[in-house]
Amino acid sequence: MTLKELAHFDGQNGAPAYVAVSGVVYDVSSSKHWLQGDHEGVHQAGQDLTAALKTAPHVRSLIERFPVVGQLTATTAPQLPGKKLPLVPILVAAVVVAALAVMVLR
Repeated sequence: MTLKELAHFDGQNGAPAYVAVSGVVYDVSSSKHWLQGDHEGVHQAGQDLTAALKTAPHVRSLIERFPVVGQLTATTAPQLPGKKLPLVPILVAAVVVAALAVMVLR
């Protein structure tokens, strides 16, 4: 599930309330602390809360008690049909190799 997809699970209008922590997506819909996707007026469901959990007043194991419903994945660059690698990483690699070659040959 991408961040864009996760955003649809915000607990609003009958949607389930999902949150992601360290790449794992949890269903917190059953918690009284996540009514309508709102957590104590501080956090909204449908988001990656990995960074926020580091300063939370409770431990990570509390979130880990909820059902796992998926994995958070990164959005990848679109690929052309028949191509295995996106163009941007190839260009970045070529620039890095060229820069290293210039430094070594000086």
